[in-house]
Amino acid sequence: INAEYMGILKMLRPGSAIKRQQNLVAGQVKGATGAKEVKLPTVVEFLGKKDFVGAITLLELERKFSSRDDAKTKLWLAYAYFHNGDYTKAIGVYDELLKNPNADPNIYTNKACCQFGLCNYKEAFEDCKKAPESDFKNRMMLHIAQKLNDEKTLMEYHEKIKDSFIADQLCLAALHYLRTHYEDATDIYKKIIADKKEYMALAIYMAQCYYKLDYYDVSLDLLSQYLAIYPTSLIALNLRACCNFQLYNGKAAEEDLKMIEKMPHSGDLFQDNDLLRHNIVIMRNGENAKQVLPPLVDVIPEAKLNLVIYHLKKGEIEEAFNLMKDVEPTSPKEHILKAVVHAVVGQQTGSKDHLQLAQKLFQLVGGSSSECDTIPGRQCMASCFFLLKQFEDVLVYLKSIREFFLADDDFNWNFGIALAATGDYKTAEEALQLIKNEGYKTEYTYMSWLCKCYIMNGKPSLAWDMYINMESSSESLSILSLIANDCYKMGHFYYAVKAFDVLERLDPDPEFFEGKRGAAIGVFQMVIAGKEQKQKLAEVISLITTTNNPQVEYIIKIFKKWGKENDVKLQLHILINNHI
Repeated sequence: INAEYMGILKMLRPGSAIKRQQNLVAGQVKGATGAKEVKLPTVVEFLGKKDFVGAITLLELERKFSSRDDAKTKLWLAYAYFHNGDYTKAIGVYDELLKNPNADPNIYTNKACCQFGLCNYKEAFEDCKKAPESDFKNRMMLHIAQKLNDEKTLMEYHEKIKDSFIADQLCLAALHYLRTHYEDATDIYKKIIADKKEYMALAIYMAQCYYKLDYYDVSLDLLSQYLAIYPTSLIALNLRACCNFQLYNGKAAEEDLKMIEKMPHSGDLFQDNDLLRHNIVIMRNGENAKQVLPPLVDVIPEAKLNLVIYHLKKGEIEEAFNLMKDVEPTSPKEHILKAVVHAVVGQQTGSKDHLQLAQKLFQLVGGSSSECDTIPGRQCMASCFFLLKQFEDVLVYLKSIREFFLADDDFNWNFGIALAATGDYKTAEEALQLIKNEGYKTEYTYMSWLCKCYIMNGKPSLAWDMYINMESSSESLSILSLIANDCYKMGHFYYAVKAFDVLERLDPDPEFFEGKRGAAIGVFQMVIAGKEQKQKLAEVISLITTTNNPQVEYIIKIFKKWGKENDVKLQLHILINNHI
């Protein structure tokens, strides 16, 4: 099975944590004699404009040059740090506040939120436990438990989520999203936006859900409505790029990201934003993957999956396996990728254990109620039956999705082999010849199946030409053996003689002479029946005379007698164009 490339694009989502590096630049206010006094914006004004760098600069200046270093200032500073992605600095401020025995214990919840942003889920859990009971704590514990795969704690706090509280419902929708229950998340968003039409951002959340459900057109419609109002939304433009990548290609997707580059004050956004750097790699078909993706493996879950795909495409199977071996798949794509890795390892090493695990993983996805009628689900069932060598069942699934993969080399590889394995050699030949990848065409599996199709479809000369153009190797010897036996079976005796002759000269096994002798007699019968050129008989005589066997003289005597009676000259030729 050839692993199909799956471009898995990571999107911003509720609860995600993106590490960013921002350089704080202190603003300078220049004054002049007689000039009016410049009034600096307040912290609240900076925050209202989401200018967190400005708010941080002002608050740090106040702490340094004025006496304002109270708890309120510190809380605002930690708030600005958090929203600017500077989680470590925010934690430092909260730790400073918590040194005061009279500090508000709810600060532990805020600190847990920062730890969550840094992917320090165990630390977040410990901090959150120290906080008093609150709706915010319930939401935090719910998501921390999800990250820690702590089902017991998750269910405990799930029961505390209130149906009437919008923040709680948004938190629950995010949880559904993270657990791949996209329909449930969408239902919650629809209910909220029906009453709160001003909550335009929910259109983005719904668009993300539809993206995950492969409804890219629906997602684009929602994004168009949002971008009409907020044309510079980074999240919306990135998601639109993701949709265009899935519907079209990387170049189409990059056009959306170029709009982000042209945005004023974008600065080094593509270097500072892990999400964008990740997506650029995918849209450029893995360009700079080894430099960009490894540091993001623990930050963006899809980075690991895409790095595995990159290694598979480069033939770096061991690296791909090492990345996936400890992954406990929770989504269909993770199950599929793990199955592909084990299938490749199993086929390369001949390990039945790897192949059985791959087969079970494919079946798990393809047989699930949510995936059974999707294209990936049907591909999985086809792969499952392929590994089980149940090729009739393979074709049932592949034929149902063929229209979507007419020009796909991986699909045509699997489809062609399955057709040939079930005896439909004509269609198999057509499918295999659609493959454009030159690397695939040099693989023994491809060459042997195409060679077999040529023979079965009455084109033995093409099979022989394929062998002639091969370098001498164990694989060329296997192809030669296939030609000898299948041509004999199908009555293409002329090419069977040629193949058995080369085999006999390489290895004087009596069985090869028996095959050559039978094929030579077959050519003689075909000539008598008028189904083979008479000149071929002279070539056959030249071939069988290379064997030192008393039967050869008798066979040639019969051939010559027939030639004399039918006025056919059977002059011996020394053939030198046989490929060994």
